[in-house]
Amino acid sequence: MPEKLILVTNDDGITAKGIAALVQVAAPFGRVVVVAPDKPQSAMGHAMTISQPLRLVRTDIFGDIEAYTCSGTPVDCVKLAIDKVLHRKPDLCLSGINHGSNAAINVIYSGTMSAAMEASLDRIPAIGFSSLDYKHDADMSVAAHYAQQIICSALEKGLPSYNLLNVNIPKLPADQIKGIKMCRQAAAKWVENYDERIDPQGRKYYWLTGEFIAEENSEETDLWALDNGYVSVVPVQHDLTAYDDLAFLRQNW
Repeated sequence: MPEKLILVTNDDGITAKGIAALVQVAAPFGRVVVVAPDKPQSAMGHAMTISQPLRLVRTDIFGDIEAYTCSGTPVDCVKLAIDKVLHRKPDLCLSGINHGSNAAINVIYSGTMSAAMEASLDRIPAIGFSSLDYKHDADMSVAAHYAQQIICSALEKGLPSYNLLNVNIPKLPADQIKGIKMCRQAAAKWVENYDERIDPQGRKYYWLTGEFIAEENSEETDLWALDNGYVSVVPVQHDLTAYDDLAFLRQNW
């Protein structure tokens, strides 16, 4: 059987602790190639660079594992990797391990998940991993343990039709995690506030602040799973059609 080709990327930047943990976990499963942003690109969503050139620079940050920094977004990393580095579709794309939650509505904003989604749009099985520990020096050992289990299952058993999973790991010691729970995305939202300040020249500027609001507490959801000590796994699709609303429009408009 030919060796698996695994693309690893993220949105926290190639020097982040999370991607180092994911590279280490992925290495035993096949040939790993890393293409990741040269600086943090959190909350970039599915942004692509179209108004300036992109640069790829080879780096030995992961020793013998082939790796490149990219000047663009996480989505740029995946597109460039397939076209200019791998020259073919990889067998699996892994994104993360993100420093912070991508559960519930965060999946919309996430550069981590958008990189994985970009791969899935090209029919490449993809998984985004996130740890609920936001610290830059977070202990990723527990998250890496569950990432290893999930990667193994994905390669042995395959992924569902849309080829994309959103995995979040709670910030808990290993002996307090109850297991892995298959979930749906919880209904939630961010309520934004902008802190207005004045710069030394007397001009106004703003810092984004806000509060995350969960709108439900169903045991079926990723937020419930994470709050109750489970690793959440949500299958994600890129078809954004509201089918119930489509039926309403066809009938009433």
